[in-house]
Amino acid sequence: MITFLWPLAFLLLPLPFVLRRFLKPADKGLGGALKVPFFANLSRDLGSRADRVSTSWWKLAVASLVWLLMVSALARPAYVGPDLPLPAKGRDIMMAIDLSGSMASQDFAVGGRPATRLDVVKDAADAFIDARKGDRIGLVLFSDRAYLQAPLTFDRQVVRNLLDQAEVGLTGQETAIGDAIAVSLKRLKDRPAEGRVLVLLTDGANNTGEMDPIRAAELAKKLGIRIYTIGVGGGPMVVDTPMGRQMVNPSTDLDEGALRKIAELTGGQYFRATDVKGLAEDYRSIDKLEPVGADPVHVRPEVALYFWPAGLALLVAALSALIATAPALIKNRSFIKGPAHKEA
Repeated sequence: MITFLWPLAFLLLPLPFVLRRFLKPADKGLGGALKVPFFANLSRDLGSRADRVSTSWWKLAVASLVWLLMVSALARPAYVGPDLPLPAKGRDIMMAIDLSGSMASQDFAVGGRPATRLDVVKDAADAFIDARKGDRIGLVLFSDRAYLQAPLTFDRQVVRNLLDQAEVGLTGQETAIGDAIAVSLKRLKDRPAEGRVLVLLTDGANNTGEMDPIRAAELAKKLGIRIYTIGVGGGPMVVDTPMGRQMVNPSTDLDEGALRKIAELTGGQYFRATDVKGLAEDYRSIDKLEPVGADPVHVRPEVALYFWPAGLALLVAALSALIATAPALIKNRSFIKGPAHKEA
């Protein structure tokens, strides 16, 4: 819709009439006089008194219109569009997910049925991503090597879809935790200093790759990037074996000491998930530690229109001046040329 950004400017509308009412007219006796030799001819051309009164009202109407247009321009008319939401300033969160061979272990249960570690992780991470409205989310997948699956983006649905397509052993069977941290830092280091976070999830220990995890964590500390680590894998359980029922620990490969140190170095926190409920609670805890930013800011685009009344005022003033002076100028030219023709 069209609105006026400075509507109080319309209080100036009666100003010329107020000045005319309360200020004394200028003394015409002061100052010089312009002597026009053909004044009588010009007086006849201006017509009768009634014509002069009509001309006076015409000039007053034009002057009022020009003043109205000038005040309208001063009031800053503008076309204001509909509200458009802009994302609020949120956090930049990289999520690093382990795809090593051990993530296919079925030591979790969903609805009473065995489920792989990766399937459970997908569900919990999906809920976490969906709740991070206003944040930029990125995804790094790693096993033998780490690679960027999704750059930092506001499009959380794309990240969720890419995570859902991840498969165990996509790039190998081992675990390159250090490389996963390094790849994530590369994407986070150029982002604003506040709100840079890495959430790293694994079920094993660093056994391949170029970068040592602790060294990568020290680099993250220098860059001011917090790392939250999550160790997944079932706890000790009793299973039937050819040797009878035995107690086994499916998470013997998990290097909790390294994950805890990585988190402590960077100001993050280490979480241990041994079941579906615990993993969901870990992600909720991170959600509380790194609260979502404010609601999106709504803006209404504005297109300035002040130049239309301003230009129209200039055009009306110019045309009125031309119309008012044209007859007199034409008669004046004819009067000056008349004697010259007669002498000839």
